[in-house]
Amino acid sequence: MYDIVVIGGGPAGITLAKRLGNKYKMAVIRPEDHSLIYCAMPYVIEDLIDEKKCFKKDDLVTDSGAELIRGNVSSVDFDKKEVTINNDTAVTYRKLVIATGAAPFIPPIEGSKLDGVMGFKTQTDLEKIQHLVNNGLKRAVVVGAGAIGIELAQALKHKGLDVSLVDMAAQVLPNLVGIDFSQKAAEELTKNGIHLMLNSKVERISGKTCANELHLDSGEVIYFDEYAPCTGNNDETVKGLVVFATGVVPELSFLPEGKLNTNRGGIVVNERMETNIHEVYAVGDCADFKGFITGESAPGKLATNAVPMAMVLANNLLGEQSEYKGFINGAATKVYDYYVGGTGLSASAAIKEGFEIVKGYSQLTTQFPIMPGKKELRVKLLAEKNSKKIIGGQVLSGEPVTSLIDLISFAIQQEATVFDLIQLSYSAQPYQSFFPAGNAIVMAAENIAKQL
Repeated sequence: MYDIVVIGGGPAGITLAKRLGNKYKMAVIRPEDHSLIYCAMPYVIEDLIDEKKCFKKDDLVTDSGAELIRGNVSSVDFDKKEVTINNDTAVTYRKLVIATGAAPFIPPIEGSKLDGVMGFKTQTDLEKIQHLVNNGLKRAVVVGAGAIGIELAQALKHKGLDVSLVDMAAQVLPNLVGIDFSQKAAEELTKNGIHLMLNSKVERISGKTCANELHLDSGEVIYFDEYAPCTGNNDETVKGLVVFATGVVPELSFLPEGKLNTNRGGIVVNERMETNIHEVYAVGDCADFKGFITGESAPGKLATNAVPMAMVLANNLLGEQSEYKGFINGAATKVYDYYVGGTGLSASAAIKEGFEIVKGYSQLTTQFPIMPGKKELRVKLLAEKNSKKIIGGQVLSGEPVTSLIDLISFAIQQEATVFDLIQLSYSAQPYQSFFPAGNAIVMAAENIAKQL
């Protein structure tokens, strides 16, 4: 019997092993041959990095003292405290952690199971796309203009494919930034030859064995059959590729029904990552939790949420008192020469939640304006009008934006107000910032203050 069994070897499982593996008899069960750096997958297709560099070393688990078990969990018996692997091997536990992540969501429309229709989340998905591209694939449609969809579309375009990017929303990156900050990203995609099709929903995909046509609710049809076919993994003919990057659903198919409290977002957990079953916990993409700002159940399927959730759980299993406060969801992506990121609530999401908001903007450069390498830098902050607390922010720049996104996220975590940010102590240097008299975060906060 193991003290702790973790089902899932992704970021949360690895984090738990590193913290607990030398303190408990512990096993991490992973179905994949490798734990993969999923967010790097588009850059493998783009030939920027080798696939093997995306493989996390098994040593991350085993060097901690935990045992790594490769296999698929076929069932769990919570009464017996038993996990069955590959339908035949039983593993018993004292405490169980479910960290199985999530699988790509492919809508149950006509044609969704045809050859050439797939999601994009696993090593198998990556290798299938690479095989098709290397064997003559000419055209692809990416459904979903979020960060992964945009990154995949750019990678496929780089490989010489004719690429269409489809989304139901009126803008790209609809869950990351507002339309004012998405416009530049859309322009970059169009300028580089990606066919952008917004306000468009895929109604059906037609074909006998593989996708031949993709039908949108506007009546528009994307045809694949005029392009030369390529050979798929099983020697089938694939005329075009349709990749759904429209979100994920928690991977809970191995669990018995009616035992764990679940909802659409996954297994319901409290601030200590506890489920409704004693000594059963859930972390990461398979868990449902609340947003930091709203206090209500919220999306949060990010590795940057899974890791701190696992850290909180590890602390509690070590006897400490630790609580996870909720998703803030800072995230970023790269669209050709521009970097764009967002955190907290967007304006539309805040209004939908009933907040009265005030928006503040700043537009500077990433270096002293007199320097030859300066790039554009735009910041937007959102504050709740009554409390004056920061509840969201977005950044667009010609240089990486994650440090600024993290700063805004920290302001949200600390429940900082507009006036707290106006007093921000900051640094300046010709190659690394705007003039000392101006800071993008401070100026956006000052812009809000003037309106208040």
